[in-house]
Amino acid sequence: MKKTSPGFGLGLRPDHYADFLAGPQPVDWLELISENYMVPGGKPLAMLDAIRADYPVALHGVSLSIGSTDPLDQEYLARLKHLAHRVEPLWVSDHLCWTGVAGKNSHALLPLPYSEEALRLVVAHVLQVQDLLGERILLENVSSYLEFTDSVMPEWMFLRAVAEEADCLLLLDVNNVYVNA
Repeated sequence: MKKTSPGFGLGLRPDHYADFLAGPQPVDWLELISENYMVPGGKPLAMLDAIRADYPVALHGVSLSIGSTDPLDQEYLARLKHLAHRVEPLWVSDHLCWTGVAGKNSHALLPLPYSEEALRLVVAHVLQVQDLLGERILLENVSSYLEFTDSVMPEWMFLRAVAEEADCLLLLDVNNVYVNA
């Protein structure tokens, strides 16, 4: 992570492009949904290049699937690394969850059991991603509307263990903590 207190940020969406191109906006940085810009060209990247000249950005993904029992998608990781190299983000983050199985993305942030097995898997995946990117990542807790019978620790303990053992950072979604409580 390049800056610990970047100020006020906003999620950049296509509806915002014209405003940001027209002149300065009252934000200090922008959050990008990584997958929206992990393409070889086109309007999203052209807009990003123009806007990024005036604003630092953070990458926030929704499809890393760090908690999947499948191996991490190497093509996805290569595209993420390329994007991170291109935009030099303040940080790279994603969700502490799994999003698919057998190479199929569910486009849902699916919760994990808070088990030793899940912990070992997540830590190994985080270390792999951080090694590839050459920097620490942030993981955001997700909401869960169920409890797994395999869970052996509370959410806070699982999050802490992941952060400590993988030497990654947490992006704490307080609303998700409330939902999970």
